[in-house]
Amino acid sequence: MKSRKIAPYVQQKNQSKFGRIVVLTGARQTGKTTLVKKTFPDYAYISIEDPVLRETYLALTAQQWAKLYPHALLDEVQKEPILIESIKATYDQFEEPHYILLGSSQLLLMEKVRESLAGRCSIVEMYPLTLPELRTKSWSDDVQDSLFQKLLDGIEDAYIPSFLLDKDRGEKLEAYSHYLKYGGFPAICQNNSGEDEKFDWLHNYVRTYLERDIRDLASFRDLDPFIKLQQYLALNTGNLINASSIAKQLGINVKTVQRYIKYFEISYQAIVLPSWSKNPNKRLIKSSKVHYADQGIVQAVLHKRGGMTGNEYESAIIAELYKQTKNKQSPAQFSFLRTHDGKEVDLLLEFPDGYYAFEIKMANKVSKVDAKHLFGLEEILDKPVKKAFLLSNDEETKFFDEKIVAIHTAMFLG
Repeated sequence: MKSRKIAPYVQQKNQSKFGRIVVLTGARQTGKTTLVKKTFPDYAYISIEDPVLRETYLALTAQQWAKLYPHALLDEVQKEPILIESIKATYDQFEEPHYILLGSSQLLLMEKVRESLAGRCSIVEMYPLTLPELRTKSWSDDVQDSLFQKLLDGIEDAYIPSFLLDKDRGEKLEAYSHYLKYGGFPAICQNNSGEDEKFDWLHNYVRTYLERDIRDLASFRDLDPFIKLQQYLALNTGNLINASSIAKQLGINVKTVQRYIKYFEISYQAIVLPSWSKNPNKRLIKSSKVHYADQGIVQAVLHKRGGMTGNEYESAIIAELYKQTKNKQSPAQFSFLRTHDGKEVDLLLEFPDGYYAFEIKMANKVSKVDAKHLFGLEEILDKPVKKAFLLSNDEETKFFDEKIVAIHTAMFLG
């Protein structure tokens, strides 16, 4: 069992004045139930999916909840949103009860939680395993911060001249290799399962996602258009979204394409990156990029094994940067840059005092030419560039100027 970075954070939130109710949300099978059972062993576990007991739970009064279940974990609570009203009433009437609510899509957050629990709960999002988490051997291991996560904390280590000199190189490469082939879901990170088993699990995950999570989000009469868009996005991960073009190719209307993409985003299957603009309001109307959130799922959707396109690699690394940022509870805003004269930067992380910029290349050797779009960014951006990185599979660390560094992806993120 792998250790999880956010476990201490969830525990800390639960013990705070405003953490008597913690909402833990994320994609199915990211390990939410395991995390809360391990972190809160004395809490009663209640599965709302249990058809026998569900009606009994629904009939409980606030007083009965406080007496019978003063500390409880409520799993898949979005299945019965009315329960959130019961938890709210219990919270308002009694000071002792503490609850952890689990849900597998942001649908839970979009309606009942925001309406009923505003000001009463802390919301925490959980993602598949990051590279530092994949390196752990047991639940009790400390999850080490990557060089990137240290940077988010304002700590910049001196970058060693080559990944070959990294004392943890073997561990980092093992986790990196697994991640690029299978993704980061906990169920398939153990070494005792073979390749066939891992890919069977991924295929079953995709089927379950369509049959259960999407059914929760919308009442589809026909899943076929959604499946076609799923395959289209997997084939075009890392590309600009043109809803009109997609609609013509798939034979569905533009609004349906936009709605379906939103479903992918709120069910944690995709990351939608807005295009950077000096005017934040314009970022909402300019073309965005869609990045699949897990490379293992991309392969399952496309029915392939191994091998990556440049865009798939870019998406996998942006997803990893995104997960590691979220695990640190960082306020960074994500976007990408594309100018009319052809300048492109794969990722910008925006902070109040400046930006981190990233170019991502799958190449085994890179040069200053590969970092050309990282030069001159301050002439475009509205804040300073704190640091710019070219991430690749080149073992050698290269400094192109005082702010631009090329570094092996696994060394930086592992």
